[in-house]
Amino acid sequence: MTKRHLTYLTLVLVFIGLAVFLYKAVVLDFPLVSRARSDIWHIEAHLSFVSGKDPIKVSMHIPRNSRQFALVNENFISRGYGVNVATEDGKRRVHWSIRSVKGAQNLYYRASVRRMNRDVLIQRPEKSGLKEPEFNGAYREASETLVSEARAKSADVEGIVLELLRHFNAPQPDDNVTLLLGKKASVQKKVDLTVQLLALAGIHARSVHGIRLEDQKRNAPMFHWLEVYDQKQWLSYDPLTAKPGISEDYLAWWRGMEPLVLSQGVKSPLVNLSIARSEMPAVQAALETGELKKPFLLNFSLLSLPVETQAVYHVILLVPVGVFLLVILRNVIGIRTFGTFMPVLIALAFRETHLLWGVIFFTALIAIGLVIRLYLAHLKLLVVPRLAAVLIVVIGLMALFSILTHKLGLERGLSVALFPMVILTMTIERMSVVWEELGALETLKQGAWSLAAAMLAYVVMTIGYLEHLVSVFPELLLLLLAATLWLGRYTGLRLLELPRFKSMTEIKSDV
Repeated sequence: MTKRHLTYLTLVLVFIGLAVFLYKAVVLDFPLVSRARSDIWHIEAHLSFVSGKDPIKVSMHIPRNSRQFALVNENFISRGYGVNVATEDGKRRVHWSIRSVKGAQNLYYRASVRRMNRDVLIQRPEKSGLKEPEFNGAYREASETLVSEARAKSADVEGIVLELLRHFNAPQPDDNVTLLLGKKASVQKKVDLTVQLLALAGIHARSVHGIRLEDQKRNAPMFHWLEVYDQKQWLSYDPLTAKPGISEDYLAWWRGMEPLVLSQGVKSPLVNLSIARSEMPAVQAALETGELKKPFLLNFSLLSLPVETQAVYHVILLVPVGVFLLVILRNVIGIRTFGTFMPVLIALAFRETHLLWGVIFFTALIAIGLVIRLYLAHLKLLVVPRLAAVLIVVIGLMALFSILTHKLGLERGLSVALFPMVILTMTIERMSVVWEELGALETLKQGAWSLAAAMLAYVVMTIGYLEHLVSVFPELLLLLLAATLWLGRYTGLRLLELPRFKSMTEIKSDV
């Protein structure tokens, strides 16, 4: 029953650890490597105009969060203007106003955008929102003719849309198209007319205006495309190629047939768009993505702690890795060490002293401390005073080492103070007991194994990829916990014990 219970417990721990890990890696886009970077696009809209004598009111469409892109930062730069951002009918506009100003004026909107993939509730259009276009006379006749021809040559909504776009992009358009569009129609006019004709056919559609996210693009053009509500979703169409779908690097700026800028009391408003790309750490990008998605899990993430506290946990979270390694070394391989977790804590100190100097300082401290401890044995002290005396000696030796290495110009020696003094004290005490009971050879043997385990733990705990994984995905420690619990029931021979029992195996095979 106990073994079955342990099996279920380990499976639950593995399942929870992997589930949380996959959720953060796949859904929240937390990076699997520490050097992963995420693209971020910086967009600037420069609105320039000449002021008149009247008070000025200027409003401009600005982008909003979508399924593909997220606004991580916005700035509105205008000297002396009142600024107000409002959302009306799903559209965002910034309103600038000022009572009196003279000369050329410059207003700026800046935003940082990063790509993301999140679920957004599809806004279903209302039937009352479908407005029939106001075509009269010949324009009405031409519109109805185009819609009728598109219906006759298609079997669904997509077919009607593609047929209309094909008419508008024909090398030699017919008279109906020429009448409605003119001889040299812009892409925006084609999109707006398609929306109107689809409304005449009872199909919800809308014009979309946006930019293409290209690196270091000045005077970026505004692109226009079509969105049609079909099959319970908004589908995009490229008006130039007359094909469904648009490039993923198109950022929608606003939707509708309204102009980009509406103004009062100004002359010659002009908008110039600039785009630049940069990179940011993928972990930071994932946190910003999480703030937009607002998952419950992120509220209890270590990454929500202050930076100083996070730095502490970057080290602490490596301790279970070293401890698991020590479990394997002791229970599977069969080495003997002084203390259960002494090699792991010493390995943490090696992270600051570096391996070579750490080994030198550790060996010297243990050797001198052991000599003093053996001397104290002749004084017949009680256990607690003896341990206190050894601790005082260890602290004194550490201070002495720091002073001597500083005088010699070896600044690395100052980090000897990071050695866990209580662990050193208990190690010296344990070594002296083994020395008295089992002799010097066994003491040196266990001491060498302890140092080797600390060195191996140091090597493992300084792997940058491993440090990144446990820092960003601490739930992976549940897998270590499951493996540790499973190894806790291991009762087989340790690897170093195999030579001792080899002769018994040979005798059994002879029999």
